[in-house]
Amino acid sequence: MKKFDLHERLIDFAVQIINITDNVKTTKAGNHLSGQIVRSGTAPSLNYSEAQSAESRNDFIHKMSVVLKELRETHSNLKNIFRAKLYLGQEIEIDTAIKENDELISIFVKSIETSRNKNK
Repeated sequence: MKKFDLHERLIDFAVQIINITDNVKTTKAGNHLSGQIVRSGTAPSLNYSEAQSAESRNDFIHKMSVVLKELRETHSNLKNIFRAKLYLGQEIEIDTAIKENDELISIFVKSIETSRNKNK
């Protein structure tokens, strides 16, 4: 996958998350999780942009690790929203987002692992 394709995929994922937050119940828990997920779900595309301008391999690994951290946080938030039945939209939308989130996590785990191995 080319770098710009992954960046576009992260942007598309951020848009998915934004759309999901528009359909979360406006309860105390719903509002809290919506705020959390919109931050963690949009951060990967922004942090990935920073990683592309890393000043060293170690800086790149660090920035990619931040992307991975945000993706994992988003994953937990998606599951919390789903299991607490806070989502008012169609279940398939959450399922699709969780699947994409899983795939992105796998990509970043492998990318970080590869970068660390090249660093040795």
